[in-house]
Amino acid sequence: MTPEEKISPAQARRIALAAQGFGTARPASPHQGHLRRTVERLGLHQIDSVNVLTRAHYLPAFSRLGAYDRDLLNRAAWGRRGERRLFEYWAHEASLLPLATHPLLRWRMDRADRGAAGYSSMRAIARDRRAEAMAVLDRIRQEGPLAASDFESSRTGWWEWSASKAMLEWLFYAGHITTATRRRSFERVYDLTERVIPAAILALPTPPEAEAHRQLIDRAARALGIATAGELRDYFRLAPEDARIAIATLVEEGVLIPATVPGWPPAFLHREARRPRRIEARALLAPFDPLIWERGRTERLFAFRYRIEIYVPLAKRQHGYYVLPFLLGDRLVARVDLKADRKSARLLVLAVHREPDAPAETDEALQAELLLLAQWLGLSEVSVPQRQNPQKP
Repeated sequence: MTPEEKISPAQARRIALAAQGFGTARPASPHQGHLRRTVERLGLHQIDSVNVLTRAHYLPAFSRLGAYDRDLLNRAAWGRRGERRLFEYWAHEASLLPLATHPLLRWRMDRADRGAAGYSSMRAIARDRRAEAMAVLDRIRQEGPLAASDFESSRTGWWEWSASKAMLEWLFYAGHITTATRRRSFERVYDLTERVIPAAILALPTPPEAEAHRQLIDRAARALGIATAGELRDYFRLAPEDARIAIATLVEEGVLIPATVPGWPPAFLHREARRPRRIEARALLAPFDPLIWERGRTERLFAFRYRIEIYVPLAKRQHGYYVLPFLLGDRLVARVDLKADRKSARLLVLAVHREPDAPAETDEALQAELLLLAQWLGLSEVSVPQRQNPQKP
């Protein structure tokens, strides 16, 4: 049996940050190679439709690389077939993933196709409305890329929007179609998978389910550095039993090392995880950044309770609508409620909340990061915060 490693909470925090790409200097001129390595390190960029600041999938790379060209990500995700490096699928929610991950998720597509995965409405389509869904697929095959709104405005008049959208989502989940592009409104435009995903990727062998689960847990462990079983499972949203078997296999192989961290449930350390003695980082983190998306893990790592309040009524919000934690060194030292006012070209800092033990250099470092963010977004001014909590001694 592999002996357990004893890891201090501070060491676990530094291991997690290093695994997530923090602690090394940002490149002076980020290029496609930097972006590719960042997405491969994280395993995915989660997609979210909220655009009060910028789309969430752009922010993890900014947090790690600085002011990169967002068109690099656009081309990698939705460019011409020959230049694509990413594809959309359900992983940790809707996500952009490296193309090499496609074979590792075909088991999920197959389960969805059989009606053995997905929401009850999707399962019902697989069982009871497959012929209608195949008619949707045939229309895309004949007419080319289409969005849900194209079916809504269909002259045939027999497609109810909610039904056609549900069928498109099932076809997407089952792997029959994928995202060809995104319209200006960010609406997904679907096309046949074989017309979007490069042929060389589709030709890769499909591993057995158990091997795919093992590889996904391995990727999650690399991205997290050190993690509990639940955190490893959650990264690609695997079923508990599938994850349990994969974790046990990786422990037996020596890829995962059991670890104890005071205050944590039983944890696992990836054998290739870096163990830096110091982390120097400065970054604003999107609510859907993989460093902080699992809120219990965020509390364990940083003693920082974080909740997104988009769906909380205004009067009941504690920190704001779209709040980004601020990482300085190896600690989360503040949180900032931000909004991009594109008409006036201003980055609105609606509120700043410092942690009670935020260091003296927090304000200066945060101001520098906000200026960099504004420049990256093409905004010419950073507004004065409307609300700030006093820095406590």
